[in-house]
Amino acid sequence: MSKRILVPVDESDRATDAFEFTLEEFPDATIIAFHVIDPADFYAATGFEGGAMVNYDEIRERHEDRGEALLEKLAKQADDAGVDCETELAIGSVARSILEYTEDNTVDQIVIGSHGRTGASRILLGSVAESVARRSPVPVTIVR
Repeated sequence: MSKRILVPVDESDRATDAFEFTLEEFPDATIIAFHVIDPADFYAATGFEGGAMVNYDEIRERHEDRGEALLEKLAKQADDAGVDCETELAIGSVARSILEYTEDNTVDQIVIGSHGRTGASRILLGSVAESVARRSPVPVTIVR
């Protein structure tokens, strides 16, 4: 049975680097491209009106569509490289979702980019790689 490697991905250069590193270093593994949609991003995108978020469903759907498009692109990239790739999309806290997936599924290793997105999202996600590395039940490789 081949090694199963979880690669958390977003649209950042570091996540792309981590995915490409995994393709090159583990060509016989099954890669799980894992994208997490953090609901905190909805707040930044929607704003509030009378205490209720405006256009929540529309924003969530847009994030899901972008996540699915990203995963499709990465699956094609893996297929072109001759590497098995599965895709998963989750909604929740990024670090917690990565760790829960790892605990609930067969994962032998995590390969994660050292930094995620930029701007306000980076403040929220800046410690994801560190949190995952400290709490993961499997080995973690951080790609810079």
